[in-house]
Amino acid sequence: MAGKVITVAQQKGGAGKTTIAANLAVGMTRAGHRVALLDTDPQGSLGRWFMTRRADGLDDMEFSTASAWGVGYECEKLKKSCDFVILDTPPKVDADLRPALKISDLVLVPVASSQVDVWAVESVLDLVSREKRDALVVLNRFKAGTRVGHDVTAAVRGMDVPLAETTLGNRVVYAETLGLGRGVQEHAKSAATDEMERLVAEILGRIS
Repeated sequence: MAGKVITVAQQKGGAGKTTIAANLAVGMTRAGHRVALLDTDPQGSLGRWFMTRRADGLDDMEFSTASAWGVGYECEKLKKSCDFVILDTPPKVDADLRPALKISDLVLVPVASSQVDVWAVESVLDLVSREKRDALVVLNRFKAGTRVGHDVTAAVRGMDVPLAETTLGNRVVYAETLGLGRGVQEHAKSAATDEMERLVAEILGRIS
């Protein structure tokens, strides 16, 4: 059976797309799945994470890059040998995102704890809806117990889109492990480890 494609998309930069993509890849690999990463962001952050990981002797997932219009072709190749293809996209929403959405089984949309991020997510969800794809909003860098956290949660709940049960906190360990080519699950046990394990399980439950 061909693999499934998970695309991480958000119009606003700094929402944590690459961090989520990398940690999902680690979590799914640790769960016994064959995983491929596909980086379509010209900035290439996911590729640098992967090469850092590989240089440190970890060769446990596939990696490729593609232009926006080469996404479909590259995904079809990777799906033949992998259970999941995780696709990182540039921080923009335009016609270039459509090819990625067309071949996605699930579109993850990270939203950080700010009203600006909530505004930015609307255009992404509109494009996902036009392509008739399934989306899941993930609250990222979430500040529990704050007014802004409450307001952002309420605003997302008011949209016609599923909201992940798992929220990802505003934790330094995500940035620290990303720079080492690692995921938080490969670091010392922490709150970040627990929340990422829950998110991986939640996504696998939706898409498997």
